[in-house]
Amino acid sequence: MIQEYIQGGHRPECWIYALHHRGHGYLNVTSAIKQSCNYFFYEMGYRVGIENLDKYAKAFGLSEKTGIELKGEQAGLVASPENLEARGTGETWTVGYTLSAAIGQEGHSFTPIQMAKYIAILANGGKQINPTIVKTIIKADGTEVDEKEIQNSVDQRIGREKNQNPDIDISEENLKAILEGMRGVTSETSGTAYSVFRNFNIEVAGKTGTAETQTGTNILFVGFAPYENPEIVVSCIIENGEGSIASYPARDVLAEYFGMNVSQVEEDITARPYTESQN
Repeated sequence: MIQEYIQGGHRPECWIYALHHRGHGYLNVTSAIKQSCNYFFYEMGYRVGIENLDKYAKAFGLSEKTGIELKGEQAGLVASPENLEARGTGETWTVGYTLSAAIGQEGHSFTPIQMAKYIAILANGGKQINPTIVKTIIKADGTEVDEKEIQNSVDQRIGREKNQNPDIDISEENLKAILEGMRGVTSETSGTAYSVFRNFNIEVAGKTGTAETQTGTNILFVGFAPYENPEIVVSCIIENGEGSIASYPARDVLAEYFGMNVSQVEEDITARPYTESQN
């Protein structure tokens, strides 16, 4: 139990207790995700240990480039004893660091596209994906460029290395507990983004987050929709924000994707392939 670290000077606490001096009551994984209870995940981090936290973070593609066609993509970092040592501060990893890492602090550094990939893997049951900004390339004669040819060209131009991570074997029971918690974030009254999505016409699964920095807090929202048959993942970060502010632009992106903002449009907005040629 993490009680010993409270006695030793490290005082982890839940956000709702810090604000309102009351607890969430009994929590399981589903309700802890829905209500974003720090204390629950401190306890889980203590039980799981930093080695397992690192193992599964990396399995979901965190701390490595996604392979998207962007030359400047960053790999990011996961919090670990090795990365702490690499900082050269002389500090030694303690269980207190593990507790902090369990809630997304203590040296974690992830990009929005990494977070989107992570959520997409969860949404599709553990199947690895390769994010891309190129859907297809059509030649002047109307034929499509072979996908492998596109990928090989990108690899050569930006020096990209292919990710070979295997699909993740997640038990149906464990996956259901996680996804139901994410659904509750947006669709149940105690969910941390319920106020933003309560009148939304499509069921969304999401997770809010707060990342502390030296200058303030960065607010996050990640999610997918529809809940039953996912089509889209969103990842939004608002620097130096407060509350659930990152949920609002994420909601707007989803509304635009699902055509909720379209009204009285007379012109044909159907996207069609086209080609351009140079003389």
